[in-house]
Amino acid sequence: MTKALEGIRIIDFTHVQAGPACTQLLAWFGADVIKVERPGAGDVTRSQLRDIPGVDALYFTMLNSNKRSITLDTKTPEGKQVLEQLIRGSDVMVENFGPGALDRMGFSWDRIRELNPRMIWASVKGFSDGHHYEDLKVYENVAQCAGGAASTTGFWDGPPTVSAAALGDSNTGMHLAIGILAALRYRDKTGRGQKVAVSMQDSVLNLCRVKLRDQQRLDRVGYLEEYPQYPHGTFSDVVPRGGNAGGGGQPGWVLKCKGWETDPNAYIYFTIQGHAWAPICKAIGKPEWETDPAYMTAEARQDKIFDIFATIEDWLKDKTKFEAVDILRKFDIPCSPVLSMKEIANDPSLRKSGTVVEVEHKARGKYLTVGSPIKFSEMSVEVTGSPLLGEHTDEILKDIGYTPEKIAELHAAKAV
Repeated sequence: MTKALEGIRIIDFTHVQAGPACTQLLAWFGADVIKVERPGAGDVTRSQLRDIPGVDALYFTMLNSNKRSITLDTKTPEGKQVLEQLIRGSDVMVENFGPGALDRMGFSWDRIRELNPRMIWASVKGFSDGHHYEDLKVYENVAQCAGGAASTTGFWDGPPTVSAAALGDSNTGMHLAIGILAALRYRDKTGRGQKVAVSMQDSVLNLCRVKLRDQQRLDRVGYLEEYPQYPHGTFSDVVPRGGNAGGGGQPGWVLKCKGWETDPNAYIYFTIQGHAWAPICKAIGKPEWETDPAYMTAEARQDKIFDIFATIEDWLKDKTKFEAVDILRKFDIPCSPVLSMKEIANDPSLRKSGTVVEVEHKARGKYLTVGSPIKFSEMSVEVTGSPLLGEHTDEILKDIGYTPEKIAELHAAKAV
């Protein structure tokens, strides 16, 4: 089957999560992603949080499927020559080195353009160029704090809280992938490559736009009516933490279900959407609320919203989270069970859709990983196991024009 990015070669000079998440997505869609790694070591995540001694960690395998691996020592003259040859024959180079690292390696943007005027150089950064923190090293949780997510996450009587979702890393990778695709399209029109950069701070903020919206509303009126603090609490001059309240103006909360005393995930998320009020009243056995002026409108309900949630929770106490959702979805009420990672791993629907896939690895055997979150009607996405360190070195060298004799010389010089 034809893949959308077949014929596109990508030099993957990234490590850890943000960059590899970007290049893995492009590999899923058919690009030939060549992961360039240090001889004898490779990406640091190969050895981080190992569950099997001496075998690539899941941290690495789940971010590097569908790629080829070449080991290359770019500090050697021979290694630099290999990289030059790769640049000449590739379309995109993705990197997340510290500022100036490639320049010091001898591969400035001017040099890269000299080697390949059509090259797209894509970079993951902590902060945008020119930012007063541009020299600051950034990891996942640092980005969540810098991008505004942590200050608005958690409960109002506790400290800022980071999310388990990779808002800083994988989210930045997704943004960078979009930028690369746009740059490829631009090149189709103009014949010119360009630099593409995405900062982790910017990517987190892009997902926090509703909180930036709320800051402006708060500045204007002094309160936010959809937050739990309204109308009984007080507001400062900054967007508060809202607990489990939704960000879209529809009151919602995490509610206990049967078994919550022993199961930490025996909960559902329940949303009180305006047009669903009548079905909610029917579903929970409170039909009188539908026409009661004290409950009929969102404005009327707000001052007693936690009493309403308590009533719904009482209705839930003899129902498991799955039983509850099976009832509520018949009334078209927005809700979901709080799914544990174990439940997600074993979910037959996610397996069937390819959202969770089982793949084979040469050293660890079968393991679970995420599949493509993007589905196509004309293209299937096959997820393959991640490469062993340097597994494709000789194959890639042959692809870019090296003879067996030259390949042997590179090995002898320890350049690969």
